Amino acid sequence: MTTSLIDPNRSIKMNLMHEDLARAHMQARLDEARERQRSREMNNARRSARKAERASRRARMELAAAR
Repeated sequence: MTTSLIDPNRSIKMNLMHEDLARAHMQARLDEARERQRSREMNNARRSARKAERASRRARMELAAAR
């Protein structure tokens, strides 16, 4: 007696398990990509904030020197 005669739905169950696994892997990759994007955005925001601070300090120094 073969396995398919014992459980004729076995191949369907296996296919569904493989699809679930593929879906889980894809979700993990999407989550990682989103996290990298958030990290890049945060780094860009910090860089912009530091640049603005430097410009502000420079403007204050120039204003003080002009008085």
